[in-house]
Amino acid sequence: MSHMSHTTPISVSGAGRIPLLACAMLSCSLSATSQSAGLLLKSHEVKLTNAKAYLLDIAKRMDATSFGYKPVPVEMSFQQQLLHIGTNIYWLSSTFIREESSPIAQTKTDASAMNRDSVLAFVAGAFDYAVRSIQILDTATLQKKFPWQGSTMNKIQFLNLIQDHQAHHVGQLIVYLRLNGIAPPRYIGW
Repeated sequence: MSHMSHTTPISVSGAGRIPLLACAMLSCSLSATSQSAGLLLKSHEVKLTNAKAYLLDIAKRMDATSFGYKPVPVEMSFQQQLLHIGTNIYWLSSTFIREESSPIAQTKTDASAMNRDSVLAFVAGAFDYAVRSIQILDTATLQKKFPWQGSTMNKIQFLNLIQDHQAHHVGQLIVYLRLNGIAPPRYIGW
């Protein structure tokens, strides 16, 4: 008499199928979410890198003797606009993206005490800091909310705010160039 090995195939049926299907769907969903978060962060990294190059090109077109230029007395000067952009990038990146104190919190960015080269270095450093903040950001924290002007915003919204704020002031700097008869550089976008 021969002995036959008998294996019983594992059958997943009925109620057991739903939990396995749910686990598979959750696994795919988490993978897709992780990929989406990675794409989001990479796009912000690229945009900030391009924004830095564009802003520095704008700033270098303005003669050092015209860095104090302002179109009307109530506006910030060209130099103050640049420092405002850099200070804001440091603040938003540190406080809301890294969740730590600003590396420039103790430093007063007084436009009158800085020359053109130190302003350019400050702005470049701010963009570099923001890019590094994105590179080390834990994607699991992207939905974390922070109080903001009577409401709340998450880290994705703060990444957008960093982009929008600097673009707003860059637009003003382009007008400053035009008012001084200087053609702005061709836009570097996404």
